Amino acid sequence: MKGLGSSVSKGLQVGSKIVCNDNSGAKIVQIIGVKGTKAKKAMYPKVGVGDVVIVSVKKGNQAMRKKVLKALVVRQKMPFRRPNGMRLMFEDNAVVIIDDAGLPTGTEIKGAVAREVADRYPKVAAIAPAVV
Repeated sequence: MKGLGSSVSKGLQVGSKIVCNDNSGAKIVQIIGVKGTKAKKAMYPKVGVGDVVIVSVKKGNQAMRKKVLKALVVRQKMPFRRPNGMRLMFEDNAVVIIDDAGLPTGTEIKGAVAREVADRYPKVAAIAPAVV
């Protein structure tokens, strides 16, 4: 997996409810875990754009509800800094459901995704309408 060139500020944490931004059937998901983080007492793991999280589906169609899935954070409200000095933020927080290989389960993404996600996961960027 390609490393990130920018220092992404972590704008989400365990317990955050986020919009699922694809057509997989999930509408609202809640972060219940973070892939690849170490635990520390009394500290929730934080995530930002480009991180893989474990989510539980809270709202969606009957086939998807109450399932535990992997998701990729594609947008966050909290501003983060790119190496050229530009700061970037989005209007909402959004995730895309992925499988174990890192491929999206949906066939369409609504809205733009960050360039940091497109560099790491080209298959997600291929189905996105815009990369910012």
